[in-house]
Amino acid sequence: MEPVESELIDWKVWADTRAALGPHFVRLLGYFQEDGFQSVDKIEEAMRANDPAAMVLAAHKLKGEALQLGGLKLGIAAETIEMTARACVEHHETPDELIELVVALRPMFEDTLAILGRGTSPLVQQRQPTGFGRRVG
Repeated sequence: MEPVESELIDWKVWADTRAALGPHFVRLLGYFQEDGFQSVDKIEEAMRANDPAAMVLAAHKLKGEALQLGGLKLGIAAETIEMTARACVEHHETPDELIELVVALRPMFEDTLAILGRGTSPLVQQRQPTGFGRRVG
């Protein structure tokens, strides 16, 4: 595991979710990919439009899906966007303070998605060690 992976992914949550869902985990990851790109698009559009209300639901959805799959850093970033956008709505302010986080969101999502995808690939499935020189089967 690379250092950046340990910052982005909570592997215990990932493993727990994967164990609970079994073969359906890959489907959930597909939903995360599709919904995640839509959420990031909506957050970026809302930032350009200075519309914090439009950010709230998209950030909330991204947060929930990311945290469910172990995307800790992405989930925290989405939660920060959600809560800050809610405060902006309540105080009738623009979400200017979120610009840097919103700019960083897409690359963070793409990195998280790539790492989660690698962890799900059948080519990188963990195999039980058979021992050196031992014949199996």
